[in-house]
Amino acid sequence: MTAGRQSAIGLGLAALIVGGWATLHVWGVFFQPLTWPAVAIVPLIILTQSWLGAGMFIVAHDAMHGSLAPGRPRVNAVVGQICVGAYAAFSYRKLNGSHHQHHRTPGQAEDPDFHAARPEAFAPWFYSFFTRYFGGREFAIVTAVLIAYLLIGAHVANVILFWALPAILSALQLFVFGTWLPHRHDQGAEAFADRHNARTIPMPWIASLLTCFHFGMHHEHHLSPGTPWWRLPELRRASR
Repeated sequence: MTAGRQSAIGLGLAALIVGGWATLHVWGVFFQPLTWPAVAIVPLIILTQSWLGAGMFIVAHDAMHGSLAPGRPRVNAVVGQICVGAYAAFSYRKLNGSHHQHHRTPGQAEDPDFHAARPEAFAPWFYSFFTRYFGGREFAIVTAVLIAYLLIGAHVANVILFWALPAILSALQLFVFGTWLPHRHDQGAEAFADRHNARTIPMPWIASLLTCFHFGMHHEHHLSPGTPWWRLPELRRASR
């Protein structure tokens, strides 16, 4: 596949993911009624927004590897920052540096996304994972945006349901399927195949897409970091 075609597909999918997330975010925070019968669709909006939030991180992840728009580093950086900044005021530069360190030392003490003290435990690892990236800067920006939302008419319940809750759920989704299950050290888990200390989570194509945009195909990703998320199933079929 040519770089131009990969860019067109990657950026097109990114536009759908970011546009879908932004639309649901604005609608949910400012316009979604919480009275019957409109409240019946609230769970669907929350789950869809959580999934799209995870997708924004996967788009930013492709940007970090240059696979979103091959040969166009500025485009990758701008789109990546838009994705992680809109999500929770994260710094793309900080995430990018940590992620490449993760690839250099996956599943080792030097890996910033690994919890070497307890490599099988869920809660301590997730807490370390989350607080490493969401610090005082991010908290201050999110708080400022929250105040602005409330001043222009958003209701607290809507902000919690359609911003805070989807953000937490998508963070859990990314952590479970993109970090903890692929990299955990556990006697009951499948052994690692090589130095990448990563495993693929076997599941049907649709489940792989809905859980974490195929990022559960994690061994394939470590073997070929330049392969975008939407080509990972193809890579897995070829490797098998």
